[in-house]
Amino acid sequence: MFNKLVSFFILFAMVMTAIAQPRQTINFNEDWSFTLEDDLQFRRTDFSPVNWKKISLPHDWSIGFDFGEEYPAGNAGGALPGGVGWYRKTFPLSAKDKGSHYTLHFGGVYRYAEVWINGKYLGKNINGYLSFEHDLTSHLHYGNEENVIAVRVDNSLQPNSRWYTGSGIYRDVRLEKRSPIHLLRAETFITTPEVSADRSTLRVQTALNQAMSGKTGKLQLKLHDKNKKLIAEQTLAFSGSQFEEGLSLGRVDLWSPDSPTLYDLSISLLDSSDEVIDHLQYAVGFRHFHFDEHKGFFLNGQSFKLFGVCLHHDLGALGAAFNKSAAKRQLLIMKDMGVNAIRTAHNPPAEEFLDLCDELGFLVQNESYDMWAKRKNKFDYHIDFKEHHIADLISLVKRDRNHPSIFMWSIGNEIREQFDSTGIALTKNMAEVVKALDPTRPVTAALTETNFDKNFIAQAEALDVLGFNYKYFDYDKLPTEFKGYPLIASETTSALQTRGVYDPLQDTIQLWPASSKDKFVTNGNPDFTVSAYDNVAAYWGTSHERAWLEVKKRDFLGGIFVWTGFDYLGEPVPYPYPARSSYYGVVDLAGLPKDVYYMYQSEWTDTEVLHLLPHWNWKEGDLVDVWCYYNNADEVELFLNGRSLGRQSKTDDQLHAAWKVPFEAGELKAVKIKNGTTVQEVAKKTAGNPVDIVVDVEHERYAVDGATDLYFLTVSLVDEKGTIVPNSDVELSFIPQENITIVGTDNGYQADLNSLSNPKRNTYKGLAVGMVKKGDLDKAGKILIKTNIVEKEITIK
Repeated sequence: MFNKLVSFFILFAMVMTAIAQPRQTINFNEDWSFTLEDDLQFRRTDFSPVNWKKISLPHDWSIGFDFGEEYPAGNAGGALPGGVGWYRKTFPLSAKDKGSHYTLHFGGVYRYAEVWINGKYLGKNINGYLSFEHDLTSHLHYGNEENVIAVRVDNSLQPNSRWYTGSGIYRDVRLEKRSPIHLLRAETFITTPEVSADRSTLRVQTALNQAMSGKTGKLQLKLHDKNKKLIAEQTLAFSGSQFEEGLSLGRVDLWSPDSPTLYDLSISLLDSSDEVIDHLQYAVGFRHFHFDEHKGFFLNGQSFKLFGVCLHHDLGALGAAFNKSAAKRQLLIMKDMGVNAIRTAHNPPAEEFLDLCDELGFLVQNESYDMWAKRKNKFDYHIDFKEHHIADLISLVKRDRNHPSIFMWSIGNEIREQFDSTGIALTKNMAEVVKALDPTRPVTAALTETNFDKNFIAQAEALDVLGFNYKYFDYDKLPTEFKGYPLIASETTSALQTRGVYDPLQDTIQLWPASSKDKFVTNGNPDFTVSAYDNVAAYWGTSHERAWLEVKKRDFLGGIFVWTGFDYLGEPVPYPYPARSSYYGVVDLAGLPKDVYYMYQSEWTDTEVLHLLPHWNWKEGDLVDVWCYYNNADEVELFLNGRSLGRQSKTDDQLHAAWKVPFEAGELKAVKIKNGTTVQEVAKKTAGNPVDIVVDVEHERYAVDGATDLYFLTVSLVDEKGTIVPNSDVELSFIPQENITIVGTDNGYQADLNSLSNPKRNTYKGLAVGMVKKGDLDKAGKILIKTNIVEKEITIK
């Protein structure tokens, strides 16, 4: 009896110690072992993975392979393999940690993730794009015996997507230590019911995992501004396991893409001695918005056109493996272009991606599914939809609803249930689920059918905003056909371009392929390129200029989402293999802008834009189409070797100045003129032979946390005068010297079959990019970039 009492008091002391310690989040990305073999013995604690590869997470095993035509997902999957992979990790816990509650959180695993802890099966996650977690508490060892996590990932059923998905544990993993009684993040919902110039309110709903055994608990709310100044504080007693309370505030700074002001909200669970038992932290943005069926979108009381792009989840040479530094680079490149809104095509993004959108100022349309019960690929989510779609939708909304950047929920993209009555019930059901969890944001879907009597998703009359993909000729009938609904252009353009390629211009937009009858283009280029002039599109799309003009002149369209901001792996319309990535992006896969980037920048920003294309290396006598994107001026004058070729202006139907110029070597110069005065100049010069490389290292602007930061090395091939050479590419070797790891290399060419993990890369049209990281953050790194003409050692500080 005495021994039992001693054991009881020891356990009681452990529990009380754990209760007094607030939540701790432990990064669990390091020290994993990985294999592409498949054997159920790998789940066992007594198995030793001695020959497995040592890796860090996030991890995408597919991106490390060479591209190949033989992989079953084909070009849709980026000509890269799927398969089955296993991950294992061991970790100790101190005996003093006993009594705490432990949860293992996965940010995303593609696909079909099964998890074991110490040989105990925890379950299988179906959705490859959503976060999930497992309670480890009752299965853990403390003291001398280590714990073993085993994860089996099955991406062998191919094809299962219309684009590259990646394979593996491709987002962050973290271990969360909590007190036995703790706040539930999924049940915490923060809203701003009132936002005005003089007064705002903040409402917090949250819940505990269990009631506090009949005792009264305390919840403390604190709101700080960006300078850490305390704005509001309130401590309230409550009983049971549910809590809902509001904070009344005075004037606050509003969140917007132009000024993404965030406040820090802390929610602390206190015991009777006012010690912190558990703690949650959130970024809060105060903003209000609405859609108007006639006047479009309004943010914080002002008319606001959505300048949006669609983004897939891959990060170029990193594949699907999420890196916050690389994602920040993508977003800031988009920000500089004038983008203020992102559509997460066509699945939920990483949680950290939404953190960046909160901080940097992007409105986000968060999209759930690319298909419902009717398939687009043989093994896609339709096979799991019936059983899992409601639970997955709940998981998505609960996970992301506290992000101020999110302003819309999309329940589907080009869903095939538009075409029959099954779409009505499914739409109603899912819209009801979303609105029950979050009544503060509208629900939409990306639709294709512009006749109400043929669009069964719209007939459900459950969506708050209707999005339409393409259908430019039908825009003016939409307000009548779908009367009473606000409207957006949820996906537009699908123009095709390869950076730096300039085919002779045609008088009309070329459609590659020409119709749905043709799988591939029949009159394309033998090197699998597409001209960077904005005059080629997929048969369902149009040019960037035309798509934007169609939205720009219609106030009832709340905004545009261009397909796409960046090129992405897979879906290489209009070509078969060896093309392996898309041509749709305004920016190429390496993160290098195509020329049309500057058209958007000239339309969507006040940045002084004067961009001249193409390069100026041609054959004598070639008749060259010369374009110039500009803004904040009346006209542009073009000079060739000092001779004026005349002035041109943009028009209501053409967003660039244009000339046809017989080539002669030398200098082509554009002069921007406003009120008769020159305000800006830019020139293109004929390049000679390559003799050197220039390396631009970008890091500080894209830094996030030090540990996972990447350094982006843009290499330019130049002649003796420093002019980029566009037509004499060379091979680069990125060779680590000290404290450097090569993460990936790229050049933006959609048919380059060299693995994106290879440290050797040809320049393409004079440019290439290397992504590297340092080992010891406190020491400089050194890397040698070697070519057949020159080699340079670069110091990474």
